[in-house]
Amino acid sequence: MMEDNSSSSSMVTGLSRASFLQRTLERLSSAQCLKLKAEEAAPVAVIALQRYLSEQTEGQQEQLHSYNYDVTVTDGVWRAKCFVHPGLNHLVHTNTLRTGADIIITQCSFVYNERRLGHGYICIEKLICGAERSVVLPFIDDVSSLPMLVKHGMERSVQSDVPLQVSRKHYLSLWNNDDPEGDIWTSGSPSSDTVLDVSKISLLCSLESSFRNTWKPLPLLVKIIHKSRLRYYGKFGLKIDYPFQTYFEVADQSGTMSLVLWNELCPEFYLRLNVGTVLYLQNYTLKQSYSNRSRPKMDHHRMKTFNSVEICLNPRNPASLITVVCPKSVLPQWGLPEVSYQFTTRSELEKLANNSSCDVIGLVTFVGRVERVKSKGNKGPEKYWTYRWVHAVDGTSNNPFILEIFSSSQPEIFSCICPMTYLVCTQMRVCQVEGSVPYLTSSCETEMFITGYHKGQPYVSDPTVKSFIQWTKTLKDNIVLQKTAVGGHYSYPRPPKIFTQSMVDASAQVPLVAATDLKKELETLQYREHKKLAIQGQITAVRYMKTLKTTEPQQTRDKELPDVSTDVCVPETHNHPTAAEQTSADSVTSPSAEKISPVGRKRRIQTRKTSQSSLNRDIVPSKRRTRHRGTQEGREQEEQESGSESEEAQDVEHGLQYENPNQDSDVLSWESSNWLKQRQEMCEHLCQGGLYQDSISQRFTSDARNVLLQWSNLQPTRWTPEHTADTIPPVVCPGYYQVTILGINKQIAVNAAYLPVMSADEPRAVGLPQDPHGNTMLSCLSSGFLCPLSDTANHSDAALPEPEEILASASELEDTHVVCILDLCHLGGDKVEVLINKVYRVTEVSLD
Repeated sequence: MMEDNSSSSSMVTGLSRASFLQRTLERLSSAQCLKLKAEEAAPVAVIALQRYLSEQTEGQQEQLHSYNYDVTVTDGVWRAKCFVHPGLNHLVHTNTLRTGADIIITQCSFVYNERRLGHGYICIEKLICGAERSVVLPFIDDVSSLPMLVKHGMERSVQSDVPLQVSRKHYLSLWNNDDPEGDIWTSGSPSSDTVLDVSKISLLCSLESSFRNTWKPLPLLVKIIHKSRLRYYGKFGLKIDYPFQTYFEVADQSGTMSLVLWNELCPEFYLRLNVGTVLYLQNYTLKQSYSNRSRPKMDHHRMKTFNSVEICLNPRNPASLITVVCPKSVLPQWGLPEVSYQFTTRSELEKLANNSSCDVIGLVTFVGRVERVKSKGNKGPEKYWTYRWVHAVDGTSNNPFILEIFSSSQPEIFSCICPMTYLVCTQMRVCQVEGSVPYLTSSCETEMFITGYHKGQPYVSDPTVKSFIQWTKTLKDNIVLQKTAVGGHYSYPRPPKIFTQSMVDASAQVPLVAATDLKKELETLQYREHKKLAIQGQITAVRYMKTLKTTEPQQTRDKELPDVSTDVCVPETHNHPTAAEQTSADSVTSPSAEKISPVGRKRRIQTRKTSQSSLNRDIVPSKRRTRHRGTQEGREQEEQESGSESEEAQDVEHGLQYENPNQDSDVLSWESSNWLKQRQEMCEHLCQGGLYQDSISQRFTSDARNVLLQWSNLQPTRWTPEHTADTIPPVVCPGYYQVTILGINKQIAVNAAYLPVMSADEPRAVGLPQDPHGNTMLSCLSSGFLCPLSDTANHSDAALPEPEEILASASELEDTHVVCILDLCHLGGDKVEVLINKVYRVTEVSLD
């Protein structure tokens, strides 16, 4: 019933017969498919969630699911590694099924591998996702000490670091394909201090001429001067167990050349080969260089570059021999060049040409949440890049470096970037943007290093690095901490003053989508996926809110686990299911707001109960149908609307209203004179957007370091006790505007949040064009900030306009054709963030 190993066999005696997992496996022995009633089910905690490329089904025209997931659960007595039915994959995609939370398994089956003896696994077919905090995990001291539950005779079929689907040999990182994942990636292996015969070696300059010769090349003695991130090229039907590739730039006394590491050599050597490492290579092959891949900028090395061929290291045919030379054994007479860098200070950045390359060092002051974006031009299974925005200062300018950092196959560093650390980024590319200060984006060759990883790196002796370290000694931590921030929404650069729709180069613009396309984009967003889209229409309503959105009321979140469930089922069958259906109740959101004191303008008090789902849409049938007649809310709304038309006509002049959506807090709002009629005639109102706690950055403190890092990072693959030790510090909502945009054809409306920048100290204020404006509703939506911004550095505390003053000017939005730039981001579960980035008048758009 368990793994055949000594660590778990010693724990068999005295195990509780009350184990839910044990009972379930015993029952599955007599019935292939098992449906569990409520009284039979018990919560189990998810302690690991692992991803791998799915198997290709024979005869299947189209692969519906690119990846499969194995989930390891525990009931506090046993652990069990189960297969997640592909019909439940969307729960992983939205981070609803996640580590550290409880689930209730209500239907499962035991699946045997028909092509292999002694192999089978539990398949979870139906489950209920529970509350945010687990009721199982707090009672477990060491989850790894719990024995693994396995069907008798199949002990070898379940291994902690190998997928249940036997055709796959390894797992991938849960959220991207760039990071090494699992125990197969070896690191820290000792380098060789054996005596090398360097009397007969080839120089790189001689390899180009010997490329097409059949003679066996002599060994190479080279130093790594650049390292790229990993590339996973797995796809359906590819008969390669470890489809990885990575490349290095290596150098000897004659010049530089690319070296490519293939397949299972990547897990064996990638983490051991670093910039500055010296290699003795035998049994390598030469091939013509791949011209389309990116390359590092190496002009500053002042060495000859050989680009026509590249060195290939393969696990077989022939099996390459790689010797990592101990640093103490490297001799000066070998003539290997020193690693060179090209550090740029912040004061020099504006002088650099667009797309030029540089290295930077700075003190981190802001680190954004990790987000994901679909990789462009990917022809294989759908995959995502992960990235985050970082600000770092170096003392040479009042402005920080603005860094867009993509995953560089260094997850232990990428996930630990936080304020007050020294950050080094190599091979960054300069992005000069009209109307915004330049920023730097990472390349395939970028490497990152933070405090704790600098020791022994070749750059430590660089003059710019030494100068930076001297500057940091003059700083006071408490002063720097006051200017730090973590997480929240961040989007850079700002859209240009004129929105241009290019008919030639569609990739160079924010896509302008139809309202129906926006609906699809919202429905298909995955966890932490970010998209920037444009939609044209009219702004028909604006509400000022003081309270953040939640996915459900607090009292609901604190109830017992089955009451806050996502129930997902597959068709009833005793065979292995092929599809699944989700049956989940909408979670209701009722945003509230604090009362805003009136300022004497003409208003009317309007009581309107609102109930909107944070994930699902409000369906608004055409006027030929009865609208919400079966609900109390609908009857009240109909009575309101029929009895308020004459009153509304009197208020067209300002359109300023004072609502009470929850009957306990008032909300200031404006509506266009046509909105009452338009919302009865439109088809759908997309209510996903809102402002959440995850949308607002937080001040960094050393005491809250771990919880803030967890909050801004992606959901971890494995649960550890540290992941539930603390709660996220509450944020103070500065107030935001909920804007309703009606599509240009008046069929679909969408709610979006607008959070203006109100202080020069905010991370979003960096690089923001701050041309003065009149603080009208439209000018605020267009500029992104309230004027003038307060600046604590210059001791300026200008009085910002009150929401009533801004909304009083909203009548200029009446019947105004606008283009709205929207930032979409899925925050996990039911939380979908829709934020207005910029609003253009039609006079500010052009066709190219």
